[in-house]
Amino acid sequence: MLREGSPSSTLAPPASVADVDLLLHYLPAETPTGTMNPKPSLAAELIAEFLGTLVLILFGLGVVAMVVLFPSKTPGEVVHGGFTNITLGWGLGVTMGIYIAGRVSGSHLNPAVTLTLAVFRGFPWRKVVPYSLAQTAGAFVAAALVYWNYLPAFHLVDPGLEHTAGVFTTFPAFPAILHAGFLDQVIGTALLLLLVFAITDEYNAPPGANLAPLMIGLVVVAIGVSFGGLHGYAINPARDFGPRLFTVLVGFHNNGLTDGIRVWWVPVVAPLVGGLIGGAVYDFGIRRFLPRP
Repeated sequence: MLREGSPSSTLAPPASVADVDLLLHYLPAETPTGTMNPKPSLAAELIAEFLGTLVLILFGLGVVAMVVLFPSKTPGEVVHGGFTNITLGWGLGVTMGIYIAGRVSGSHLNPAVTLTLAVFRGFPWRKVVPYSLAQTAGAFVAAALVYWNYLPAFHLVDPGLEHTAGVFTTFPAFPAILHAGFLDQVIGTALLLLLVFAITDEYNAPPGANLAPLMIGLVVVAIGVSFGGLHGYAINPARDFGPRLFTVLVGFHNNGLTDGIRVWWVPVVAPLVGGLIGGAVYDFGIRRFLPRP
């Protein structure tokens, strides 16, 4: 939120997965004693993006591992849940990741968000690649931690690492028609950015700053239960590509990058396209008509 008299008051208010107070990323923070801390350095922002994405992916991959590696032992038995658990886990992971990094970096946690902010909200272009690399690195490390934690289960369920790469990354339901998964990712990410912009726009009656992460997590849950089947609703290039790189390093077969059908580009390119579409729809279809104080 713009502060009256701030030198940044001419900036268009950013809207992102983590700009919970809209301009916290651009303004100096007040300490409890009333003194002002300088704006975080780029290194601090990248660390925050790394840790926020790490937390997000830990919860997300962890819940998938629970469902896949601990299946029911008798027909109809539900031991550790199914797809509903997965969508809830990812939504909560997004919420917790935003709370981790929001004050320091804006907590984009997603290259599609970072790119869309650069196009529509004046986010510095020089930070787009560093942010994206930090996000991808956080996702990679999260995949390593989940694999390490569940290593005994992987040895039991899939000792040859033949068919469990899907714990870490996404695959198409219809490999012969990849454009179906591509469209699914475009629509899902467009919905994500459309709603993130709406939730965080100070002109559009946003929720309280402490509620925005929860609302955005619920958006991810809604996307998962509605558009989660065709390509696993990655809606985030870092979320998919970082863990996929890890599966290649560890030796998973049918990983979609070096082995099996090459599908890695779909959840990388399609979310970038979808994010730009969602941002454009909001700005040209809603934001331009909102009354200004």
